[in-house]
Amino acid sequence: MEIGVIGYVFTIIAIARLFAEIFERLGYPGFLGEISAGLVLGSFLVSMPREELNLLAELGVFFLMMYAGLELTPEEVHLGGKKSLPLYILTYALMTFITLPFTDYTISHENLIVGSILSVASAPIVLRLSRFFGGDFLHIALSYAVISEIGALVSLYLLVNFEVYHLTYFGLFVELLKDGLFLGVLLGINYFLNVKHKVLIIRALRNLKSDEAVFGLVMILATSIALISEMIGLHFSIGAFVVGLLLHSDLIGTKQYKRVHTIISGVTYGIFAPIFFAWRGINFETEFSVEVVYFFILVYIIRLLLTMGFTWNKDIRKTIVRASGIASFGVLGLLVGELGYEYGVLSQHLYALASLASILGMFVSTTLGRVLSPKNS
Repeated sequence: MEIGVIGYVFTIIAIARLFAEIFERLGYPGFLGEISAGLVLGSFLVSMPREELNLLAELGVFFLMMYAGLELTPEEVHLGGKKSLPLYILTYALMTFITLPFTDYTISHENLIVGSILSVASAPIVLRLSRFFGGDFLHIALSYAVISEIGALVSLYLLVNFEVYHLTYFGLFVELLKDGLFLGVLLGINYFLNVKHKVLIIRALRNLKSDEAVFGLVMILATSIALISEMIGLHFSIGAFVVGLLLHSDLIGTKQYKRVHTIISGVTYGIFAPIFFAWRGINFETEFSVEVVYFFILVYIIRLLLTMGFTWNKDIRKTIVRASGIASFGVLGLLVGELGYEYGVLSQHLYALASLASILGMFVSTTLGRVLSPKNS
């Protein structure tokens, strides 16, 4: 029976939220339930309008990245990044090195893409385990998640330009310079407004009588920056994240920040996030073999031990929980792998391997955090 696009959207949201509630009651983040719902639905919804649903899933990553930006301030990213950036660079290098046996011990664009996927951390899992981190470490963990997600997207798009569109090394340098200039200008504008015009911004937002007007202004700003981000060769979600980062309470005031945060949170987790997470599950492709499972175990142990070295605490249980939060892989890794496979810069074998590692990593990290947390001890 043909149910139309709205029928598929209703079915996906309803089943995804049902699974999310079940997983929440079991002590797992709801988005893992939504991914699991997608894995189940992929076997039944065989005639889906894929283009329309993929567009809605892209809106999901747009709102998720904006919401992630709202959870941080530029100062927190700066302070947390000082400690998390070296860890990310070392993790990225090790993950790239581990993939060499799959490319005959030669470094290629595939190693770099899979390395970036295996280095990602899941911001939702970090937030779920945040009460065990302490306020000082939460900024580091979230900064790592943001840096790793942006790093994976930037790596993918640069390598796609280099391999598919045959960009020269000079062209690659120009792309990096352009991306850095774009982000630098946005952060510079944020600093200027925060120093010179913060009061005017707060007063202007207070004069808006409805939440709809506030949301409309935020969406105009977010979509504009996302469009510019896409036009210069970055993923549009990076622009959305930067907008969320700029709309911190220091700039727009605590009351207006709460208005924006409440609206974005409702739209994100009520509508678009379930579609995005379920869509990742629906499109999930992997191959189960002893080789792939051994590879995941090796990767996870290395990431966990490496992170424990950076986050060492006298309480070994807290150290492992912290490490599992950063070594949690992430849904964005599934998106990067899917895009890399569609662009033809990632083989089916490595795409399947990275996808399975991302799924297993999220479940294992959440389970470790849940079992070892002081609440369950």
